[in-house]
Amino acid sequence: MNSEELYQQISTNKFIIAGPCVAENMELLEASAELLVGLKAKHNIPFIFKASFDKANRTSASSYRGPGIEKGLQMLAAIKDKYKLPILTDIHEAWQAKEVAGIIDIIQIPAFLCRQTDLLVASANTGAIINIKKAQFLSGADMLYPVEKVRAAGNSKILLTERGNMYGYNNLVVDFRNIMDMQNYGVPVVMDATHSVQKPGGAGGKSGGNREYVPLLAKAAKGAGVDGYFFEIHTNPDAALSDGPNMLNFADFANLIPELLA
Repeated sequence: MNSEELYQQISTNKFIIAGPCVAENMELLEASAELLVGLKAKHNIPFIFKASFDKANRTSASSYRGPGIEKGLQMLAAIKDKYKLPILTDIHEAWQAKEVAGIIDIIQIPAFLCRQTDLLVASANTGAIINIKKAQFLSGADMLYPVEKVRAAGNSKILLTERGNMYGYNNLVVDFRNIMDMQNYGVPVVMDATHSVQKPGGAGGKSGGNREYVPLLAKAAKGAGVDGYFFEIHTNPDAALSDGPNMLNFADFANLIPELLA
């Protein structure tokens, strides 16, 4: 499936983006992909596999970042080849866009970097679908300008993702009006229900979180008419090397999907 066909599919269906925060090892990636393949067959909607090869925005320099771009892309390519799932990963520097092209179906622009023009343009130039995560310091209306940058580069295959706003220290709050405001730009809007319960830098040199609120935020986004959902999942979130406190285990994730599609 090429990027135009995939974008058409996710523009006309509810869809799920899910996977571990970071590509810790192949066992975790394969277990996650197997779960998504089964859920895709059961619910008959698009599922997109996500994992990061490098978490360049970790709170502490000593935090685990991932396998790096070379090994990480090899791992993601193996998942794509074996499980036939579209792949999403994030990049942090403009030169990485060309490196991921041909392997990655959806390039994700991290929230902190959503105003970086060179990053947006380089990603757009690959022809991939671009998922721009709304910054914690921007409103949904402000996301017009990243959208315009990608479109000006000749790419109209855009997703926008809500992930909460920071109004104080170490906490995020979701303003669900942002979903409608971003949909006004004619692009599918995604609810990232796991990063929205994050407590940035709130766990002593790393981010904390409250995963018990994930179902609430996802179902509230359903009520707001969101187009797709984003979840980070793990076989054992408490042992995850990144973002464990806001990730869901496989069972809780799988049990939530029918509620969102009902």
